[in-house]
Amino acid sequence: MNKLFLALALAAIALGTARAQEQKWQVPDGEKVSDFWSVELDGQNIDVATARTADAPFDEYDYGGEYAFVSVDANKPITLKIREKSGANLDDLTIRPKSLGIEPKRTKDGAILVNVDKSCRFSLEYDGRLHPLLVFVNPPERDVPDPNDPNVVYFAPGVHRADAIELSDDQTLYLAPGAFVQGGIAVRGKNVKIRGRGVLDSSPWKWPEGPTGHVVDIADSQNVSIEGIIIRGASHWTIVPYNSEDVSISNVKICGGRVQNDDGINPCNSRRVSISNCFIRTDDDCVALKGLDEAKGNCEDVTVENCVFWCDRARIVLMGHESRAPYMRRVAFKNCDVIHSQTRNFLLEPGELMRMEDVLFENIRFETGKENALSPEALEKMKDIDTKSLRFDIDVANKDNWLFVGRPTVNQYMKTQEPGYIKNVVIRNISVDGPASYCGILFSGADESHRTEGLTIENVSLFGTKLGPDSPLIHIGDFIDNVEIK
Repeated sequence: MNKLFLALALAAIALGTARAQEQKWQVPDGEKVSDFWSVELDGQNIDVATARTADAPFDEYDYGGEYAFVSVDANKPITLKIREKSGANLDDLTIRPKSLGIEPKRTKDGAILVNVDKSCRFSLEYDGRLHPLLVFVNPPERDVPDPNDPNVVYFAPGVHRADAIELSDDQTLYLAPGAFVQGGIAVRGKNVKIRGRGVLDSSPWKWPEGPTGHVVDIADSQNVSIEGIIIRGASHWTIVPYNSEDVSISNVKICGGRVQNDDGINPCNSRRVSISNCFIRTDDDCVALKGLDEAKGNCEDVTVENCVFWCDRARIVLMGHESRAPYMRRVAFKNCDVIHSQTRNFLLEPGELMRMEDVLFENIRFETGKENALSPEALEKMKDIDTKSLRFDIDVANKDNWLFVGRPTVNQYMKTQEPGYIKNVVIRNISVDGPASYCGILFSGADESHRTEGLTIENVSLFGTKLGPDSPLIHIGDFIDNVEIK
């Protein structure tokens, strides 16, 4: 038996008295531990788990190969002692997101010390996407469910082949620290909880197969919460609330990038969805809002905050494709970090006459890497693009790393080949740091009958320079009204 995690849990007990509790998590036989990283906490080793990228037939892509993750619970400052075991050059060692302000320190014997004083989720990297270590520091668990409760589905530490786990009214699924549960989850009911510190593992299934419609398939349900778990190796869409209300997804860590179509979290025709304090790495879109079935109602009142996003191929956020709902509205993304991305980061493309309204992007921090970098000549070329041509895809120097793109559109995913509408979008307090790359903003309408109305762009800073109304990197096309840039 190999040890996976050392969970330092200092939890309140009866009468509010605090007691320190220390657990050693186990990786069962057959589970691979990292060849690249070792971690210690308080002088004891924490075995480090692994996740794959780019399985066949997607192995033509280079996402940096196998990566590692480790999880710790703590309610006090901790110091992790980390070693890179392959002998890699650590001169460019960094922790992303940089907004955490965590600086790794090197010791004389080559170890890396990382001081953490709060719950957070970050990537320790020496060469971008090449074999990083993901570190998840969680708050201590409270009120762990009783495994003997008839309404609790409990998985203890170990590897479990569960296949389809079906949950209904008032049930709780608990994945204990050190549990690796191979399967999918289907939720149909009210007052359902999915929680724990274990791993839901979809990696045994080929793309796009699996025991449930999505890895976590929530349909026609109300008051559902997912908290604390790790989801590894999704074989298709990862978490999908469909025609559901009052869904909370918090402190969930998605370790994807194994196959295409592994979208992270896709609220579809759902209302009152909260996504917070999550780490999402995917090949496909990190978050996609969709209205798959007009009869199932709107997608509205969705809030995404305090999350870290990493997308290897597609978008960070996609809104509007495959959307037949009358409205997609009251959507907010706040205080989030994008640490790796490749294409149009935030893409708003309503079609099929859907009205996309009241969308806020606020306090979003982008970090570029060498995968985004453009030459000075390519950057200069950006200034000469004809704005009116930008209602369609463009590619400059084989890069298309837009920050925000908003335009009603028609594409191959639509049943009704007619654009939608955009109204009242606010983009505020946006920053980009790292190697220089193309980071344009594009908004337009589709035609005289499918317009975009109400766009505010405020305090957008690229590589230390604030963009103003005359910036060549802000492209305002045709059929758009009431634009304010400040």
